[in-house]
Amino acid sequence: MTKRVGDGRDQAEFGISGLDDILAGGLERNRLYLLEGNPGTGKTTAAMNFLMQGAARGERCLYITLSETEEELRATATSHHWALDGIEIFELVPPESLLDEQQQQSLLYSSDLELGETTRMILDAVERSDPTRVVVDSLSEIRLLAQGSLRYRRQVLALKHYFAKRGVTVLLLDDLTTDINDKTVHSVAHGVIQLQELAPEYGAERRRVRVIKYRGRRFRGGYHDFTIKTGGLEVYPRIVASEHRTAFERTPMSSGVTELDDLLGGGVERGSSCLILGPAGTGKSLFTINFAVAAVERGEKAALFVFDEELGLLFDRVKGLGIDLEAMRDAGAMIIEQVDAAELSPGEFAARVRRCVSEDDIKTVVIDSLNGYQAAMPQEKFLVLHIHELLQYLNRQGASTYLTVAQHGLVGDMKAPVDVTYLADTVILLRYFEAAGHVRRAVSVIKKRAGRHEKTIREYDISADGLTLGEPLHGFQGVLRGVPNFVGQGSGLMGDRSA
Repeated sequence: MTKRVGDGRDQAEFGISGLDDILAGGLERNRLYLLEGNPGTGKTTAAMNFLMQGAARGERCLYITLSETEEELRATATSHHWALDGIEIFELVPPESLLDEQQQQSLLYSSDLELGETTRMILDAVERSDPTRVVVDSLSEIRLLAQGSLRYRRQVLALKHYFAKRGVTVLLLDDLTTDINDKTVHSVAHGVIQLQELAPEYGAERRRVRVIKYRGRRFRGGYHDFTIKTGGLEVYPRIVASEHRTAFERTPMSSGVTELDDLLGGGVERGSSCLILGPAGTGKSLFTINFAVAAVERGEKAALFVFDEELGLLFDRVKGLGIDLEAMRDAGAMIIEQVDAAELSPGEFAARVRRCVSEDDIKTVVIDSLNGYQAAMPQEKFLVLHIHELLQYLNRQGASTYLTVAQHGLVGDMKAPVDVTYLADTVILLRYFEAAGHVRRAVSVIKKRAGRHEKTIREYDISADGLTLGEPLHGFQGVLRGVPNFVGQGSGLMGDRSA
């Protein structure tokens, strides 16, 4: 047998960067693998990508289809703008006698004859094509013809040994429509990849992939989100923060507001996270935008991910405060993205953030808000773990992260929908208070891991000049209860000074 292109110690890649990353480079050659998932999870698209990658490397590739016609497969490829050049499609159709009631067997079990005929046609196609990569779609047809676990296992084992002798990398597809509990091929296959589709009560479907088994290989375990887009699958490997470390200097980053920097003990350190907590209307978004604008003014780039507010409204609102975010975006100094929590999976969002940091050298990231981020999580109990890995990754890349959380209620006992205060390195607390017959706003820093900070409370104001902070006020009571009460002298308030 002649030595083919691809023989040796190199791997058979899928050509899907995220999936190859999860598999630690791709599939080991000359082995048999199982790709399983319910109909609609993207098995055919992934299998086509696998063969296209092989064809691009000059390998002979064969797609054996038992469940779809060649016309249907080519239509699927056309929807992704693929030509399938260099890929042979063998459409295994049943003998005409199986479609004729008068010629069907009555004394013998027709399944015995059909299974043997199907196997022979598969082997004949492989003999003719002599491929390096083979896809068999799907195992459900063979399982039905086998009519028993023992015959099914023997049939799959026979195919495995046949392909191994020919030095072929085989991908078997299983749509799990016959017996979802049958794990026969799991024990036979060298590796098992599972695709899943989840249907939340509201919003678009969510898809995820998991490598269940891979003999002799360390792989990235757990579930990883993916989407099917024009051009194939896009897989978003779960972030493991411990794998990403860079060297940088933890210098304080200014907010652009002198009084706020004083309150923070000089600013927020590079490579740390800052959580801004407060009820609706206190200006949490404006605080984070000030940090992003200050980064742009330093000559850096910033990224702003907005969950809750429409971008047009945001641009108009902050322009009235003297900040032209739209101009910064158009100049390429700031990446601003509207995030639709109902349509975007957490893995895809994390991949967007990671791409900004790794490809665009972003050092300031704003996530506004975690309330919207929580809505994107199909299982809310894992939000904290997801946020933890994302923040750790950003910290180790030397990026400063600013997050907002809107607390329920305006005064009194306020609660946050998710408690991430212990994850953030710095926590800024915003509150309403009443003094001299007016509703006012107060800001304080209640936590900072990286160094000292003011333990005072400062009044702040939002006007056409933007964000303005006053001098420290020492006459407050009840701040931590959520009902600050100013009992000091009125001369220290911002309105009194301006008057």
